[in-house]
Amino acid sequence: MHDFLISFQLFSPAEIDEVVGMMKPKKLQKGDFFIAEGKTCKEVAFLNRGILRTFFRAETGVETTYCINFPGVLTTAYSSFITGNPTIENIQALVPVELLVIQKTDIDHLSNTNPNWSKFLKIIAEQQYLELEKRVFQFQQEKAKKRYLDLLENQPVYVQQIPLQYLASYLGITPRHLSRLRNELSF
Repeated sequence: MHDFLISFQLFSPAEIDEVVGMMKPKKLQKGDFFIAEGKTCKEVAFLNRGILRTFFRAETGVETTYCINFPGVLTTAYSSFITGNPTIENIQALVPVELLVIQKTDIDHLSNTNPNWSKFLKIIAEQQYLELEKRVFQFQQEKAKKRYLDLLENQPVYVQQIPLQYLASYLGITPRHLSRLRNELSF
């Protein structure tokens, strides 16, 4: 977490120590939820270890995985966190996960007392928007094979730990199509 915050070049060591002191460690086992649909999200987590998937359930009960988080990122049910309304998404551990969690009340306090935290929150919101835009463009411009190859290049160790059905859903293809892609690429 220290290195993550240092990378923004906004905070003094004392400011970083202050926020790290507010964060509480939390462990999730495979299948555990960080947040489940219908709950209101009042915390943000830094993912130290493990893999989280974010998904929603359609009225038919079909789950769609639209985000997979790997270590070194912040995660939350963002719209619920901002609005205070119950979330429609689920964030679930795909493997054992270690998080550092900070409460919304602490984040609000930090941003109200130190302009650097307001700048930080703005940067994080901008990064989230850019990631969402990138994902939309990938789906509109790239074939599934390219999306899969990009994921393999950026997260080769972790991709192997993601169950086929979740990875296929994240890539926007069927598990059968993903199996064919894997076979084609393992020549």
